[in-house]
Amino acid sequence: MDRKLALGICFIFGVIMFAQYFSQHPMARAVNQAVLEYWQIIFAFTLLVGVASFMKSSFRKMRKPSDRPYQILGLLGLISMPVLALVWGIKAGTPFMWMFENVQAPMQATVFSLLAFFVASASFRGFRARSLQAAILLGAASIILLSRSSLGGIVSDYLPPVAEWIRNNPSMAARRAILIGIGLGSLTTSLRVILGIERTWLGGSQR
Repeated sequence: MDRKLALGICFIFGVIMFAQYFSQHPMARAVNQAVLEYWQIIFAFTLLVGVASFMKSSFRKMRKPSDRPYQILGLLGLISMPVLALVWGIKAGTPFMWMFENVQAPMQATVFSLLAFFVASASFRGFRARSLQAAILLGAASIILLSRSSLGGIVSDYLPPVAEWIRNNPSMAARRAILIGIGLGSLTTSLRVILGIERTWLGGSQR
């Protein structure tokens, strides 16, 4: 019964959200606005679920002595930020903003900086000219990278126009093909969820 109720709610709201993009009726716009407001409430509850899941996972990992300091530090950060916001507020100069600007923001910058090294490592492995296709990819990537650097104009005056042509034609064609594939895949998955064919989001098996 619980699964049928969830499938019914998913079907109704899926059809409503799907149909409103094909209707200019004011009621469709009103329904869209109402659903968006309810989404904010749902997001708040999903945030609570995420916090509870993080705490449960942290307590479970604390059984391992090597991971215990990191889990304790994560839990302290999770608890201290809401407490600081509730007691002193979130305005400039408050302890909450100090923690955000001096702890959270540097950690985010560190994580994003590490992504550059992962991208460089993946590019080094992917751009090896082991075949004709890989050689074409390596050549196009080299032209684009050189055109974006200060060496582009020094190497050749024809390099920037060639790089612009690559971006506007072959690269754009591949990008559009990928976006079309993503759109078709999203549409197919959405229809499977709305029609009740795809039920993995309910947990357990497909039945």
